Amino acid sequence: MSWETHRGKFITFEGLDGSGKSTQLEKLARVLRAHGSSVVMTREPGGTATGEKVRGLILDTATADLSPMAELALMFASRAQHIREVIQPAMAHGKLVLCDRFTDSTEAYQGGGRKLGSKPVLALHRILCGDLQPDLTILLDSDVAASVTRARRRNEARSAKTRGHGDENRFELENRSFFTRVRSAYLAIARREPGRVAVVDARGTPAETHARIVEIVRKRMKSF
Repeated sequence: MSWETHRGKFITFEGLDGSGKSTQLEKLARVLRAHGSSVVMTREPGGTATGEKVRGLILDTATADLSPMAELALMFASRAQHIREVIQPAMAHGKLVLCDRFTDSTEAYQGGGRKLGSKPVLALHRILCGDLQPDLTILLDSDVAASVTRARRRNEARSAKTRGHGDENRFELENRSFFTRVRSAYLAIARREPGRVAVVDARGTPAETHARIVEIVRKRMKSF
């Protein structure tokens, strides 16, 4: 069975840091490619040369005093460039774009975690992103404490390798209530848009989570 759609599609992965998004995205990409799909893997913030510079500003602990509104603006600056430079061209050429985070992350982290609310996030999305929506969003739902612990451990190891030349630990320094708000915001998005967002319990093994994701995508690809 071929999973090739002949039309560009956009699938995003969402969830707390440490929930396994990057790992699951890569696993799905391998499956899709094995079934004949042309796949582009990308991430936010980042995905472009400009976006990666913005990522450094947003995630580095050296910018701990960044205001929530400035953070929100930077997220969308990176996203607008990402859409224009990577996502739209890939979809125009019939490719499947798999993206680690998109606007749902901003609504969850800045809207929920930073308490800015959904309205400014959704308004900026309409203005700056042309209201582009993923065809499918995989939301990896995981335990808050376990996910944050894994993310901190991963980023600390990464920081040690860079030897002081920046890190990506700024969000991991937040308290548990912050991440609880983020998770709640994610689940609210899933309830609001059940046709787009598929919630996957990521508390099992990576293999178990992967199997659930493949089944969801297999069913959805038939209707693409």
